Amino acid sequence: MPRVIMVLLDGLAAATARQCLSYPQALEEVGEAQYAELMCFLPPLSRPAYATLLCGLPPAQSGIFHNGDLRPCPAPTIFSRAQNAGFVTAAAAYYWMSELCNTSPFEPARHRLTNAPGMPIEHGLFYSNDAYPDDELFHDAAALCQCFVPNLLLVHSMGIDYAGHCYGARSREYRDAARHADGLLAKWLPLWLSLGYSVLVTSDHGMDEDHKHNDNTEATRRVPLWLLGTAWKNQTMPSQQTDIADLILRALGLAVDRQST
Repeated sequence: MPRVIMVLLDGLAAATARQCLSYPQALEEVGEAQYAELMCFLPPLSRPAYATLLCGLPPAQSGIFHNGDLRPCPAPTIFSRAQNAGFVTAAAAYYWMSELCNTSPFEPARHRLTNAPGMPIEHGLFYSNDAYPDDELFHDAAALCQCFVPNLLLVHSMGIDYAGHCYGARSREYRDAARHADGLLAKWLPLWLSLGYSVLVTSDHGMDEDHKHNDNTEATRRVPLWLLGTAWKNQTMPSQQTDIADLILRALGLAVDRQST
């Protein structure tokens, strides 16, 4: 059975990734990882970018242009497609992922711990505090991986984005948050790869020195992408964020729905 993990390091600019994430670059150097840089679609905001990553539509087509839009994704997501195919799905993620894929609005007492066979994200540990520690987020992901052995798992951390909003993209705190995420990748990815998972590591948008990511600039729009594992061997490297949903579907052995592109 195919197994894919998508690691979304929220708010990580490509330039900072190249400076501070040495673990995936070490794998690049020995041919065990592929790397590319993508441009986030406008507006470079989180919820519109999440929708793009989940269903392959840019904001101009999804209609999701701002973070206050509580609507679900307007097209089938990678989770709904995987669940419909009989795969096990899971996510350790910020609560907006639950709203986009499962139920909106998010109610912490009902939805923080999700165990709902038949829902697009069947098993979820969702958090709503932007300062939720990345260490705990990766523990949540590891617990889901161990308990449910999902075919598709989303690991979505907010530590880098939170540091960028607090201190700006040129700060030591922002770079240190990226370095901390690098250490977590070095800890958990070898285990997940040994279990047969193929792993995709990317970001939704970057960050600028004004502590924001609203503007049409390289700093806010250019994001990193690494592919690790066997599922990507015969696939074309994505050239834009709208390609990622289809890339994951193909890795799961699912036919690409042209509506998602």
